[in-house]
Amino acid sequence: MPELVLELNGQTWALDPSRSYALGRDPQGDMVLEDARVSWRHATLRWGGRAWVIEDHGSTNGTYVQGQRVHQMEIGPGASVHLGNASDGPRLDFSAAQAAAPAADLYSAQTAIAPPLQHGGPAPQHYQQPGGQSSGAGWPGQQPYQQQPQHGSWQQQQPPQHAQHQQPQPQQPYVPQQQAQPVQTPGGAAAPPVYGDRSPTTFHQVAAGRVMRIGRALDNELVVSDLQVSRHHAEFRATSDGRFEIVDLGSHNGTYVNGQPVRQQIIGPNDIVGVGHSTFRLVGDRLEEFVDTGDVSFSARHLTVTVEGGKQILKDVSFGVPEKSLIAVIGPSGSGKSTLLKALTGYRPANQGDVLYDNRNLYKQFAELRQRIGLVPQDDILHKDLTIRKALRYAAKLRFPGDTATSEREARIDEVLRELKLDHHKDKKITALSGGQRKRVSVALELLTKPSLIFLDEPTSGLDPGMDRDVMQLLRGLADDGRTVLVVTHSVAELALCDKLLVMAPGGAVAYFGPPDEALNFFGYETWADVFSAFENYRDYDWSGRWKGSQHYQMYAADIDAVAPQSVHVQPQMVRPPVPQSWMSQLWTLMRRYVSVIASDRGFMGLMLALPAVIGGVSTLIPSDFGLGAPTKGHFNQDAGTIMLILAVGMCFSGSANSVRELIKERVIYERERATGLSRSAYLMSKVIVLGAITAVQGALICAIGFSARKLPDQGLVVKNLPAVELCVVVTGLGFTCMMIGLVISSLVKTTEKTMPLLVMFAIVQVVFTGILFKLFDAPGIEQVAWLMPARWAIAGAGTTLDLSHVMAPFDKNDPTHLDPLWAHSAGQWGMDLAALLAIGIACGFLVIRLLRRHEPEVMRK
Repeated sequence: MPELVLELNGQTWALDPSRSYALGRDPQGDMVLEDARVSWRHATLRWGGRAWVIEDHGSTNGTYVQGQRVHQMEIGPGASVHLGNASDGPRLDFSAAQAAAPAADLYSAQTAIAPPLQHGGPAPQHYQQPGGQSSGAGWPGQQPYQQQPQHGSWQQQQPPQHAQHQQPQPQQPYVPQQQAQPVQTPGGAAAPPVYGDRSPTTFHQVAAGRVMRIGRALDNELVVSDLQVSRHHAEFRATSDGRFEIVDLGSHNGTYVNGQPVRQQIIGPNDIVGVGHSTFRLVGDRLEEFVDTGDVSFSARHLTVTVEGGKQILKDVSFGVPEKSLIAVIGPSGSGKSTLLKALTGYRPANQGDVLYDNRNLYKQFAELRQRIGLVPQDDILHKDLTIRKALRYAAKLRFPGDTATSEREARIDEVLRELKLDHHKDKKITALSGGQRKRVSVALELLTKPSLIFLDEPTSGLDPGMDRDVMQLLRGLADDGRTVLVVTHSVAELALCDKLLVMAPGGAVAYFGPPDEALNFFGYETWADVFSAFENYRDYDWSGRWKGSQHYQMYAADIDAVAPQSVHVQPQMVRPPVPQSWMSQLWTLMRRYVSVIASDRGFMGLMLALPAVIGGVSTLIPSDFGLGAPTKGHFNQDAGTIMLILAVGMCFSGSANSVRELIKERVIYERERATGLSRSAYLMSKVIVLGAITAVQGALICAIGFSARKLPDQGLVVKNLPAVELCVVVTGLGFTCMMIGLVISSLVKTTEKTMPLLVMFAIVQVVFTGILFKLFDAPGIEQVAWLMPARWAIAGAGTTLDLSHVMAPFDKNDPTHLDPLWAHSAGQWGMDLAALLAIGIACGFLVIRLLRRHEPEVMRK
């Protein structure tokens, strides 16, 4: 059987055809290469039966033969292969075995491969600037750790008090020229690479006349063990002209072709079909299946975000994330970390540049790829008053397809709890957990759907150093288990646990990207406090230019940065992604969860019952000879108006207080759930129904107490024998409308602290515009403003039942017949007053729907 001799870094050894060899940075691999451009599990060498084969496993920077990026290729004597870069990546030379060639031990050969960079040592001189100059660089007030740059390189810039007149001029960075030229499309743009350049997980044969059904159930021809996939998800069908089409079978999470949801579409050889975490590609009569298990590349290219006024808050950010790694993003305030996170996750796409998930444009294919990405915001994304298990149950119910069995969801929850060591705390309330444990629960929520890529925003904020370390070790473990993790953090204590570090400079540009143990030496400081002080003291310094003129840039970012940015960012087609649950199913789950949250807060429940009881009781303290009934002849009953004023204003305050905090306190939860497919209208309706029911109970309680000690009219206008019911309907309608106004306030403010002043102001305004204190009708301007006030219509509705126009003294004593038309004692006027009152509430509902759009990913704003 033939042997092949491999030469790498000056060492040669014979390969054994009876085994395969794993190449990459993974210490458990057969050939460990410490070059940063080489992926964790980059490629495999194996005997293919007739020739040796090198197979790339979806590496970030690729495998190259004769300058061309390859996925799988037969190789023989005389072949040369580059890993990570077509021109100067680690080179593998192959030759025929000779009798004299020693068969070197493979593991001893690892010592011939370049060792990892040591902290504090100079960067290896793998790259040279044109003309043989080194790429050392200067920066404010510090000496570089590299050798002093020669003429033409960066010049030393001193602090302002010692500054020279000459400003630092960045040398144009050297970009290694690749032998392979990009394939040009008819439009002139470089054609995108094949999906992930990864080998298929498995193959399936398709034939004319055969239907291949895909789904989670065992009776499918193609079974996909993924809870994101419906039991009977989609079908591959052969058409009469010999082509194949994909047909969605009403799946919950949708079927995608090239990232866009479809119901039925013809499949071409270059099309990618997405079903859950699996993707399929048709090659001849063979269907290739790729299962997303974490071996995916992720990169950002030339991300630029511009806000109103033309100010750039993110400037030309490019970096590549190796698969199965932990990357930290740090930087001072104003460096664009949060903006970068929103751009990377698709929440706020960059104005220019691309985010590539496995070489697929995240912005254009967000509908599908959102299922592969997890995001843990800085604030907790679970209701703290629930137990861990109950919170995860509701989350799983919302995220998994409607045909997922309870046992399947429970099994996945238990699996995640065990993985994060939360199984012993599953019945504890989230409020009873430590800060680090609460962060684990948020991570557990995202792990339910098995994302390959996880983003975290300030997960260690507010934690002590011990918990900080625990959280970072958790993230390290997630990366080691096969996920790619990117964390935005202000803490620098545990950066050594990360594989890569991205440092953002003031203004939103990249100041460094590479191994964390080389970062301080790169900046020339001993501590991160010194680095951040330099950022603050020299905010106008060209930190990005210095980075792009460095050797680290050539090693870790030049390949990605070499791709030219789009001159104008083309907004992707805004396609509404499918939702995993039906609208009614989401509404029912949200209502149950909301009731559970309220029921778990006994203090809040007690307050909701005490407030209307107090208001009703206070109204009984007002002395009145005639109660709410008609006075004796020759007298007026002014007290009736005062009593209704107290009851109405109390109901206004009670209704709006129920809801004024409900949206702002759940804003982070809503933002995340909306990105995973939550219906905006279902979310709002769950609030309206539950809070509406609570408000109705409060209204009944206020009226029961307030009317119990009062004389009422003998008859009503609509409910003849029960005038108290007629009055209670108006009071409850007022509470409902004020509850809707409370939701408007809650959707407008940015913090919960701002809700109380607005609530008090709203209640005071209602007192003024009830129409009890002074004449509102026939007052130009004031009358029209009063039409917008719910208390005006509520008092008018009560006034029609009580006939306040005649019970109270007239406003115009000179013309007693000039009465308020909204108080006319008729059933028709009562109905109109109630309709106007409820119309204000409904209008507020539509306004809340519009306001909620501001807190959603742009692709969901439809």
